[in-house]
Amino acid sequence: MPLSPRLRWKLDQIRKKTSGAFGGEKEPPRPKLCPSCGTLVGANATRCHQCGANLTFSLAAASKSLSRLMPSTSPVTYTILALCCVLYIVSLLLTIRIAGFTEPGGGVLGMLDIGIIRSNTLYELGSSIPLPLILALHQPWRFVTAIFLHVSLLHIIFNMWVLMDVGPQIEELYGSARYIFIYVFTGVVGFVLSSAAHRWSVGASGALLGLIGVLLALSIGRKSAGMQMLRGQLIVWLVIIFVWGFLSQGVDNYAHAGGLVSGFVLGKIMSDRAPVTPESRKRADLLGWSTALVVAASFVAMALWLHSIS
Repeated sequence: MPLSPRLRWKLDQIRKKTSGAFGGEKEPPRPKLCPSCGTLVGANATRCHQCGANLTFSLAAASKSLSRLMPSTSPVTYTILALCCVLYIVSLLLTIRIAGFTEPGGGVLGMLDIGIIRSNTLYELGSSIPLPLILALHQPWRFVTAIFLHVSLLHIIFNMWVLMDVGPQIEELYGSARYIFIYVFTGVVGFVLSSAAHRWSVGASGALLGLIGVLLALSIGRKSAGMQMLRGQLIVWLVIIFVWGFLSQGVDNYAHAGGLVSGFVLGKIMSDRAPVTPESRKRADLLGWSTALVVAASFVAMALWLHSIS
């Protein structure tokens, strides 16, 4: 009696599974896509015949492998959000362990500003300090680590709100690799200016003003209704931020100004679209990975210094 097609298919599937489990015949390897240019290449190829990218190890291949472990949309923005939140929780726990719960300041705004981190804890975790001290201690990594630290709960909530409002737009426009460079670079420029003005400072606001500066540079000179509306909203944001900075104590206007100006310059220099050619992707991957390594090295340097003084 002949077997039905469905039963034959089931028996064939069982045969394939059991033969693979006992070292039998395996399914032949399939062709794959080049992570750099997307060209279909042979299953056993080690280099792409179209762009020459190394299929075994390259920045593009590493980026593709890492992207599988991260959110599919705005991965760098969510990584920055997570890092800032983790560092705030760590700094808050250290503050509570050493000094207990810190009382908020006076007034209505003081009552809202809860979860304040002690200044010594921020210094130990890598706050930006006056430039003469940075040069004397040989600690330029503070310009990077300070971007991810925050002084209070209200501080981090406001900054992360702005990050999630502006960041995904920039990341989608420029691509994740160039976006992380823009964020870190503008934040560093802001803290260099702040440090030169002999300020002690932390926070993502300089980098966030850098993102706003990029959007402002894109909107200037474009007459579409959408761009005019965006430009108007950005100008309102900037007026509120700088008026608040001049009326409130503790706001680092130097970091804000440095981030805004450097972001505006990058917005005028960099192409406002994600890289599409293999060459532009390779340059973007190199820029992004170099920035990520600088961030990682800065936190390693902070940890080593903290270990040396403990």
